[in-house]
Amino acid sequence: MSLPDTLTISPSVLYFGTPVALVGTADSQGNANISPVSSLWALGQTIVLGLGTTGCALANIREREECTINLPSADLWPKVEAIARTTGSSPVPADKAAMGYVHHTDKFALGGFTPVPSEAVGAPRIAECPLQLECRLSALHGDESRGFVLVDLTVKRVHAHRDIVVGGTHHIDTSRWHPLFFIFREYFGDAHPLGRNFRAGC
Repeated sequence: MSLPDTLTISPSVLYFGTPVALVGTADSQGNANISPVSSLWALGQTIVLGLGTTGCALANIREREECTINLPSADLWPKVEAIARTTGSSPVPADKAAMGYVHHTDKFALGGFTPVPSEAVGAPRIAECPLQLECRLSALHGDESRGFVLVDLTVKRVHAHRDIVVGGTHHIDTSRWHPLFFIFREYFGDAHPLGRNFRAGC
């Protein structure tokens, strides 16, 4: 059997498939912001985010040391895209202005999202997202001269829409949960089950 032919390439981004998350933050005046991100991973009760250094999300997380991570379902992609070109920073940072970003003060209204109070942090959750995580800042990592940092968060509370939870358990019903993915700057959804890992259900 012959092996597949390969090419050496230099893609402009390496978003090879990560879930979309909406980071909810608030500044010291209580002004709420939503920042769409697609660079994150989870291990245990830790979430690690990759955030740009000039964005409003990082400034708010630094100031209040908390945020929410809201995971939208695939059908919410038009709402996510509606706020994708906006920033809460004013004036718009030069790097974002060069990419066509514009300032907007109320991304909840712009995207048609509903803010709901959190229980363990001051940042709002997003009602429409089936999974909502309340998080506290643990640490910041990285060299800011690269234009981004890694934000190490500890999950304090998890909220889930009732219809994606297996009755009588704390498990997500993966047959009902359809997360939104970002793959090479395109939105994808409708994941299909292929098989179960040996630790499934633990």
